[in-house]
Amino acid sequence: MSLAEEVLEACKAKGLRLATAESCTGGMVSAALTDIAGSSAVVERGFVTYTNAAKVEMLAVRPETLAAHGAVSEQVAGEMARGALAHSDADLAVAITGIAGPGGSEFKPEGRVCFGIASAAACVSETIEFGALGRGNVRSEARNHALRLLLKAALEY
Repeated sequence: MSLAEEVLEACKAKGLRLATAESCTGGMVSAALTDIAGSSAVVERGFVTYTNAAKVEMLAVRPETLAAHGAVSEQVAGEMARGALAHSDADLAVAITGIAGPGGSEFKPEGRVCFGIASAAACVSETIEFGALGRGNVRSEARNHALRLLLKAALEY
């Protein structure tokens, strides 16, 4: 069973609905889930918010948070996850924002990805340094990590 299938099964077992808020992965988490027949019982909606304006308009990320911390930050990832919950009928939401590459900077290197996972009860954010694995690999690793976060949250719900 694939990781995405495990997420769907865990959510179905508890009657949970999911939302995604993706930046650097551009919808890869939603695609992984919706590639599976029957996913509509779990996947409520997905937001691809690649620009800062999209994060503000679609997820209510505060411009002040973006200005203070930048788009690639735990603070923004948390606001994205909470915004996905607020703008959907989902029980759980995962958010991803990062630097897939190529490039980056001394302060925000390639391969840095911030995640948020939110439910009505809590929102947790974290940063993973995947390293300069190349754009495709960073995005794939980020997708897989987001699916693991959703699985853990569903099992603990």
